Amino acid sequence: MTKRLQHVAPVQCGVVLGALYGAISLILVPFILLISMVAPKNGNGAGILGAGVFLIILLPVIYAVLGFVGGIISAAIYNLIASWTGGIEFTLADAPVQQIR
Repeated sequence: MTKRLQHVAPVQCGVVLGALYGAISLILVPFILLISMVAPKNGNGAGILGAGVFLIILLPVIYAVLGFVGGIISAAIYNLIASWTGGIEFTLADAPVQQIR
């Protein structure tokens, strides 16, 4: 069966993308921590570990907020363009029922 996506709820799209980008940023956190621990130290013996810890705390929040705002903007733009073009057309098929053993 053919369906057409004509409208996306902007706030719901923002919530989903905010949560998605926030979760993705958590994957980056260990790498930032690792890089900040092996980074060379400056003249007074302090490295960039402080900045790394700051980024570890702030990065998921920044990603989530930007994902939320970007999701709202993307959904609003999609809705505008879909009103002109009719939206994305796609085909759905019934999936076979799998029995649990």
